[in-house]
Amino acid sequence: MKLVDKKTAQALFTALLFAVTLSFVYVAWRVIICFLFAIFFAYLLEAPVGRLERLFKGRRSLAIAVVYALFLAILTVVMVMAAPPVVQEGQKLLQQAPQLAESITGGKITQQVATQHGLSKDTADRIQSFLMGHRGEIVSAVQNLIVRAARTVQNMWWLFLVPILAIFFLRDGRKFGQIIINSVENQRNRQIVAATVERMNSMLGDFLRAQLILAVLAMIVITLVISLMRVPYAFALGPAAGALEFIPVVGPFLGIVLTWGVAFLAGYSHGLMLLIFLLVWRVVQDYVSSPRIMGERLQLHPLAVLFGVLAGGEVGGVIGVFLSIPALATLRILWHTWQLYRGAPIHDRLLTSLQEERVKINH
Repeated sequence: MKLVDKKTAQALFTALLFAVTLSFVYVAWRVIICFLFAIFFAYLLEAPVGRLERLFKGRRSLAIAVVYALFLAILTVVMVMAAPPVVQEGQKLLQQAPQLAESITGGKITQQVATQHGLSKDTADRIQSFLMGHRGEIVSAVQNLIVRAARTVQNMWWLFLVPILAIFFLRDGRKFGQIIINSVENQRNRQIVAATVERMNSMLGDFLRAQLILAVLAMIVITLVISLMRVPYAFALGPAAGALEFIPVVGPFLGIVLTWGVAFLAGYSHGLMLLIFLLVWRVVQDYVSSPRIMGERLQLHPLAVLFGVLAGGEVGGVIGVFLSIPALATLRILWHTWQLYRGAPIHDRLLTSLQEERVKINH
């Protein structure tokens, strides 16, 4: 009688291989995320590179060089013009964060709210009593937020490698995709894989570029308007709210809370007008800008987006939040392909569906 049969050995080997893979991902998570960001960055630049490649009659390396030169020129101009006030006000906001938290528990904010909204003395005293009872938790939460933000910035040095790695993906990305397609033996299955890969490329590229446009638009508009409204730390809050716009559903809400909350704690006297502007801008983005720029590229339910953002934050922190939505969209495409693959007739149904969606994407 054999001590371990073949099926048990295969199961043990599979479990061991899975454990080794998870251990590798845990140890090398920073390198993996760096490569993922490089792939996303390549998707962002694929459209202009493709247009210039056609203009340069197939000389892709020259097209990549021109796009990178333009990108560096634009980045330099933006850094020279916008970086100093953003960095200055960001540092000032981080330095003042403990004092802002102290103003919550010290009674200053309570008195301000009571005066502006005509609250009775008993109500103001109850609010103040509650804040005093949770003073330690509030100050600790603010300090932890500052520490985590500082650590995140310090640990993001590897982002400088992203544009370098993206060059290789831009240059050889098609070869990588073709290798995956050619690895499938059956001709029909190869067509399915080719259509799926093309769909993923189109969806991710269009989605990332649309989100970037929406984020930059929000960054410019919010910064300009709140600076004209004399909101404290406008050049720090505007870019932060714009960056959060990159996260669908959850990001814009966090941007509103961050902008209005900091302005309120800093003693801004026109909080109602600020809130009205932020809500009106949200309506404009959701019902005017986003439908025109984004279209229906994402095709994810808001509940799925919320789950992805929360799960990504738990797994990878801030970086996990940014990566969660493209990852969910990719999984949706793969799941849709598998669902169609199980249907009958298998190949004709799947190819017809993928071709129809390809036409929608191209238009």
